[in-house]
Amino acid sequence: MSFPMALFVTVLLLIGSGFFVAAEFALVAAKRHRMEKAAAEGRRGAKAALAGMRELSLMLAGAQLGITVCTLGLGSVSKPAISHELDPLLHHLGLPSALSYGIAFVVAMVVVVFLHMVLGEMAPKSWAIAHPERSAMLLSPPFRGVVKAVRPLLSVLNRMSNALVRLCRVTPRDELAAVHNREQLTHLVEESERLGLISEADSDLLTRSLTEPDTPVADLRIPAAEITSVAGDADLDTILRTAADHDRTRMLVREGDLVLGSLHARDALVARARARARTATARTLARPVPELTEDTKVADAIDLLRRNRASLAVVRDGTGTLTGMVTLDDLLARYLQPS
Repeated sequence: MSFPMALFVTVLLLIGSGFFVAAEFALVAAKRHRMEKAAAEGRRGAKAALAGMRELSLMLAGAQLGITVCTLGLGSVSKPAISHELDPLLHHLGLPSALSYGIAFVVAMVVVVFLHMVLGEMAPKSWAIAHPERSAMLLSPPFRGVVKAVRPLLSVLNRMSNALVRLCRVTPRDELAAVHNREQLTHLVEESERLGLISEADSDLLTRSLTEPDTPVADLRIPAAEITSVAGDADLDTILRTAADHDRTRMLVREGDLVLGSLHARDALVARARARARTATARTLARPVPELTEDTKVADAIDLLRRNRASLAVVRDGTGTLTGMVTLDDLLARYLQPS
C-alpha cells in the first residue's frame, strides 16, 4: 500500500475510533428523562438514542468491537507505513540498518499511539461527556445501523461475557439504573448545602424526607394507655362527652384489645342532627381502621393510610397486643417539623 493511501486509511480509522468512543460515552452519560423529553418533542435521533439506552450492554459491545477493529487497523496499516517511510531516511543519514529500523519502529509506534489516544479516544470522549444528549442524538442513528449489521456476532459475544459475569455472582444489566439510592441523594443534599446551593432549612427538609421513610412507626405512635376510646355501645352523648373531656375529635371504638373501628366527633353530631340519637351507637358509626406492626416504616404506613382513605391506624406488637396508634397528620408532620 502506498504511503498516501496509508495516510488516508489512518485518517478513516481515527475517525472510526472517535465515532465509536463518542457514541459509547454519549449513551452512558445522557440522561434518560432528557432523552424521553426530546423524543416526545420529536427531535431527530432521540428515539434511536432511547433505543440504544434500553439495550446498552449490546451497544457497548458494538462500540468495543468497533474500537478494537480500528486499533488493529492502525497497528497493521499505519504503523508499518510510517516505519517504512522513516527507515530509508534514517539509513541514508548513516545509521546502521538494524538501528534505523529500530528507531523507525519506535517512532511509528509513538506517533500511532499518540494519534489514537488523543484524536481517536480522548478528544471524542471529552466532547461526548460535555454534550451527552446532543451527541447521543447525533451519533445513535448511524451507530445503531452499524450494530444492527453485526448484531448476531455481538449477541454471541455479549452472552459469553454475561456468562462470565454471572460466574462472579453478578447479575448483568442491559441498561443503567436511572435512580439514585437514598444514601446518594442524602449525600448530594449535604454537598449542595455545603457549597451554598440550597439553604439550611431546605437541606433539613430534604434530608428528613429522605431519612424519615425508614423510621419505624413505633417511634411515632401514641401509647395504648393514652388513646382516647369509647365502648361499642356508647351513645351519642357519651361519645361527645368523651371527646370534650379529652379534647380529641378522633376516637377508637374498642372493647379491650379488640378494635371495632374509629369515629370522629363530627359523626356523632351529624347523627344527632339527623334524629338518629336513639339508634346510633359508637359501633354503628365506627369506620374500619388499618392495622400496622411496630416495625412498619413511616413511608409504608402513609401509603397504607392513603390507600384505605383512613386518618389513623392502630399499632400491634408481634403477639398481636395493641401497643398504640398513629395518625396520618403526625406521620406527615414528621417531615415538616423544624429540626
